[in-house]
Amino acid sequence: MTWIDTVMRLRSRRAPAVLITLVEVRGHAPREAGTKMVATIDELFETIGGGNLEMTAVARARQMLTDSQDVPETMTLRLNDKAPATYGRQCCGGEVTILLEPMAVPEAMAIFGVGHVGLELARILSRQDIELYLSDSRAENLQGLEALEPSVARIHPRPAVIGEEVLSRLPSGTHVLIMTHDHAEDFHLCDAALRHPNLGSIGLIGSNAKWQRFRKNLADSGHKANAIERIDCPIGDPEVVGKDPATIAVSVAADLLKRMNKVSTVKV
Repeated sequence: MTWIDTVMRLRSRRAPAVLITLVEVRGHAPREAGTKMVATIDELFETIGGGNLEMTAVARARQMLTDSQDVPETMTLRLNDKAPATYGRQCCGGEVTILLEPMAVPEAMAIFGVGHVGLELARILSRQDIELYLSDSRAENLQGLEALEPSVARIHPRPAVIGEEVLSRLPSGTHVLIMTHDHAEDFHLCDAALRHPNLGSIGLIGSNAKWQRFRKNLADSGHKANAIERIDCPIGDPEVVGKDPATIAVSVAADLLKRMNKVSTVKV
């Protein structure tokens, strides 16, 4: 398995990792420039040469993961018996420069209801580096997704008669947008979203009047007021006005990307 395969497999598992590359080698070293390995918080794949060289790079990579650092950095190590070493001496005589690149876990988003607005929103979000889940109880609405290609996002169609089952299996931190053709279906998805332990933001399309009814019914279903407030309704950027599906989609995408950027800023 190549390092590219490893990175893709870790991405599919949503496991943060650091790609470690020997970018420059001067003199003698265990491996040549261009050699790569991948480190997660508890796994290692491939090798850049072992010994103090490798363990120093791995220790720094894991500290970057612990600190949620997302900015690449370089480090230079001398491989001789006079150089400082934490994990044993290497006397190859050379010097290496190592690049450490954090491989962030992409954001995940889920759209429930791929109707007029949902499809337009999927068009926009498919241009982002995200995991994009598209679910609809009407299987035919997921038949024309080739219109989203070529996409940057990894698209996961999820036809389901009961959307709550799809929602319950979403990855932790997924941003959910509920915009089905049926208010009853919307309500059941809102109920399920509040029962999911680790979702990101939750958005519901609709008017203030719709939301007041949903708020009361969610409270009657046993949800606490502070939990219900996790749901945003109406959704979208209030400065982007219009009722055309494409305009609504732009408004919703703009607001969602703002929220994502705020979350990323806090994590860093």
